Amino acid sequence: MRTVDPAKHAAKRASIVDAAVGCFAEKGFERTTTADICRAAGISSGSLFHYFPTKRAIFTAIFTDDAAATAARLEAAAKAEDPWKALLDVVTDLAGQVAHPAVVRLVLEAAAQAARDDEFAELVRRNDGALRDGLAVLVGRAAEAGLIDPGVAPRAAAGWVAGLIDAMISRAALDPDLDLPAEQAILRTILVRFLRPVSAPDGA
Repeated sequence: MRTVDPAKHAAKRASIVDAAVGCFAEKGFERTTTADICRAAGISSGSLFHYFPTKRAIFTAIFTDDAAATAARLEAAAKAEDPWKALLDVVTDLAGQVAHPAVVRLVLEAAAQAARDDEFAELVRRNDGALRDGLAVLVGRAAEAGLIDPGVAPRAAAGWVAGLIDAMISRAALDPDLDLPAEQAILRTILVRFLRPVSAPDGA
């Protein structure tokens, strides 16, 4: 009986997902075929279906994998010694994902898919809720440390912070020449002025 090497299996799966990202970003979900993905990944259709039963499963995997990576990032940030810096860094990093040429197109395609696929729409809602939960933990830790205005409710603040990340994606979709470092700096300034106690120096 042939045994499966978990590391090799995970690596091949990841390479298929990476190839699919480019395909879906370029052609969209509806126009991308499994043949397109096989060509991009350099594998046969038989190999593809060994890892994913359908094109939809591959598309879904892109967003479940991204959510898992974001959750790990948030979990690590929650253990940081300085929760305020950790919050700023996480938000800056997440907003900075728009630098990847496929991200904005994939987000737009995900919105279109969610409008016609209730199950996928539920996945998007769960991912969004998990992001807000993770951000709320960071906001709460910073508030407990006296680094955030105590009058700001962590969960509500997390919703607005997540909204700012979404706004960066919208900006990038409308302006392909967006100056990302400048926009990230503005985002940090907004967070400082929104969340920090009035008596705290800007950027502290």
